[in-house]
Amino acid sequence: QVQLVESGGGLVQPGGSLRLSCEASGVTFSAYGMGWFRQAPGKEREFVACVSSSGRASYYTDSVRGRFTISRDNAKNTVYLQMISLKPEDTAVYYCAADVDGLGSVLAAQYDFWGQGTQVTVSS
Repeated sequence: QVQLVESGGGLVQPGGSLRLSCEASGVTFSAYGMGWFRQAPGKEREFVACVSSSGRASYYTDSVRGRFTISRDNAKNTVYLQMISLKPEDTAVYYCAADVDGLGSVLAAQYDFWGQGTQVTVSS
């Protein structure tokens, strides 16, 4: 059974940092592209970042490029999202997702498995 479990969310002040983790089980993690998406209240789910199965290629949405870093540790079956210089507009539920094609994608429909999400709130 495939399972993706996110952790690391919480409440942080503007300008602060958080590191999200997503641990996978029941999958050949090193073969999967991984992505992070987020959904704010009243808004559609949006792409944040993705990384290829090898970790050599990554891509970010414009609003987080330079502030967020996606990485993965295939030995630990875990993908990370390091977030710095957080802004109130980063407030959302953050989801990780797995892509069996191994590439990752900006399209949510490309992903085959999803985690349950972790809340990130940026507020003073």
